[in-house]
Amino acid sequence: MNNEQKLSKEEVRGVVWKACDTFRGVIDPSQYKDYVLTMLFLKYVSDVHKDIYRKHLERYNNNEERAKRAMRQERFIVPDHCSFAYLFEHRNESNIGEVINIALNDLEEANREKLGSEDGSGIFRNIDFNSSNLGDTKDKNTRLKHLLIDFSEFDLSPEHLASSDVIGDAYEFLISNFASDAGKKAGEFYTPAEVSTLLAKLTKSKPGARICDPTCGSGSLLIKAGREVGSDNFSLYGQEANGSTWALAVMNMFLHGFDNAKIRWGDTIRNPKLLEGDELMKFDTVVANPPFSLDKWGADEAMSDKYNRFWRGTPPKSKGDWAFISHMIETTVEGSGKVGVVVPHGVLFRGASEGKIRQKTIEDNLLEAVIGLPANLFFGTGIPAAIMIFNRAKRSKGVLFIDGSKQFESGKNQNKLRETDIDKIVSTYEMFAKGEMQPGVVEEKYSYLATPDELTENEFNLNIPRYVDTFEEEPEVDIASVQVEIGRLEKELEKVKGEMDKYLKELGVQ
Repeated sequence: MNNEQKLSKEEVRGVVWKACDTFRGVIDPSQYKDYVLTMLFLKYVSDVHKDIYRKHLERYNNNEERAKRAMRQERFIVPDHCSFAYLFEHRNESNIGEVINIALNDLEEANREKLGSEDGSGIFRNIDFNSSNLGDTKDKNTRLKHLLIDFSEFDLSPEHLASSDVIGDAYEFLISNFASDAGKKAGEFYTPAEVSTLLAKLTKSKPGARICDPTCGSGSLLIKAGREVGSDNFSLYGQEANGSTWALAVMNMFLHGFDNAKIRWGDTIRNPKLLEGDELMKFDTVVANPPFSLDKWGADEAMSDKYNRFWRGTPPKSKGDWAFISHMIETTVEGSGKVGVVVPHGVLFRGASEGKIRQKTIEDNLLEAVIGLPANLFFGTGIPAAIMIFNRAKRSKGVLFIDGSKQFESGKNQNKLRETDIDKIVSTYEMFAKGEMQPGVVEEKYSYLATPDELTENEFNLNIPRYVDTFEEEPEVDIASVQVEIGRLEKELEKVKGEMDKYLKELGVQ
């Protein structure tokens, strides 16, 4: 099979997007994404398993016993009744929803270490293909039959794909489109690709790095951070509080080939799961897009936190931003770890306990950069956000401020960072990181390097306009020209009124 005959990204995207039509108008996109993404995962795992079994049969001269024995050492164990082919064969069964549920449950059991969580539940725990939400029995069976038919069209085994990233790309494509459809709910599971790319470049990890996202959502940011290493020599770790989103992340890792990624399910602040013994696991790079200003994040529990993450201060009960930042800093390797985090602008200037934590962090010389982003980049909120970079290896004093809020591609629903916008932010930051920057204005209306004295003078307020002057003078108004234009418009208005009166008289209205 030559490359032209292999499935391209666009073809696979088309198939899975077509499969979404099965559920549109029946249930909310935030729900039906789980059905479509789960079926994509099952189809991929089944096709890969079938292809590997075929190769083992060839190797052992069609000796099925030896081939099956060899299959026990492969990525996945797929019992016959759990395969996509089995489900497709039984697509007309009156209890097809139940048949699919059994298949998924048994697939989990056969791969408990890879697809299970610490409490014994698996990644399919929150999805029910036999749910009444899919319609009455007849409609539900019809939808599930069509879903199986849609995914039966193509073979997703590696030798039928144009590149190794086709399936992972299709998964990301679906997640991003679901995020767009799901509105406010999308922020729980997806960070826009351009923001993930920017954050990954700003925190670029070295080979051998441990990389973590403590609020990993569907895992897209974590995957981008890993790929930025430029080799396969890194390890990925994540934690996610939402069970359904955790399941997406686990599947996402496998579909991108990161079988050894450790993704844990649980509340990072109340119950961190990434541990070594009784201590927090340490990472070379920690990146995250935590929930903005999370209410009831666990302030009461933080007062007696056994991991001592909040020694700089406890954030307010109604805003958990600095709780996540504190956790991230405390889980980095002493002397070399790096943190990149997306935050709402309030984190930069709010006072009280947040102000004290911010001051202590700056005085410890951990904060490297504050980068303002354009508004309306994120699903579910139009407010602008910022990126904060913390570095335990920081040697220079001062903080770099970049105002990237004016440079973007305007979109109908979401704005978008262009490649040139990302490159400019990254190159400006790298110039600072290399020590090639003098305090003061770096680029007019774009970047500024603030000294420790300036930060102290501003009472550790990090609001970007305090440092980057983006004021635009209003152009002078030509009063005479404006008066002439007003006169012209008044004459046109009188003319229109006269014509209206004429029409109204003809109609007998006046």
